[in-house]
Amino acid sequence: MKPCLSASLMCADWLHLAPTLKALEASCGALHVDIMDGHFCKSLYLSPWSISVIRPATRLPIEAHLMVEHPEDFLEAVAKAGADTIALHAETIERQAFRLVERIHALGCKAGVVLSPATPIAAVESYLNRLELVTVMTVDAGFAGQPFLPEMLEKIRALAAWKHAHGSRFSIQADGGVNRATYRALYEAGTENFVLGSSGLFGLDTDIYAACKRMQTEVEAAIREVTP
Repeated sequence: MKPCLSASLMCADWLHLAPTLKALEASCGALHVDIMDGHFCKSLYLSPWSISVIRPATRLPIEAHLMVEHPEDFLEAVAKAGADTIALHAETIERQAFRLVERIHALGCKAGVVLSPATPIAAVESYLNRLELVTVMTVDAGFAGQPFLPEMLEKIRALAAWKHAHGSRFSIQADGGVNRATYRALYEAGTENFVLGSSGLFGLDTDIYAACKRMQTEVEAAIREVTP
């Protein structure tokens, strides 16, 4: 199967958002919205309001990636704004993971968990079967343009093996440094969803349609190398 392509809107040109969304609808399978509070990581980017702006303008599913210290305070706002999936960092929900996953489902959304590079799979193993999405950060959270961490490939392989052994339904997503140089290795390791930011999509061309076309060509070429 081809990976789902999720466009990271924190890297998009918000001055030209309407044509950007139109181009992404023709080339991607989801939109990835990074919500940051300036505490979990030292950045401030998008917000629940950002989701409410794009929701009427696109048919694509929206993934809300909550890089915040207290994700429980954001769930209702993010769901009401129009998110389809809400992904929480494992490091922020250790004492209330089951309850928050249940709340996300009660709000009508899919539930995901995000693992920072130093966070092991064991930290979330007890509730993996309750999730629809597991995101492996392949860079440290919070800043675009960081170099890919090759050590994360082994984590993805282990996660894929766990999923197969337990017959689980969650999709495995990679976020950070996902581009032409890493597509093949990520796909071979078991990645099912690519989050595409500056190096994988938005920085490929100033024209978003040309950038999308180049991205699709590069992804398809990488996948063909794995599955001729």
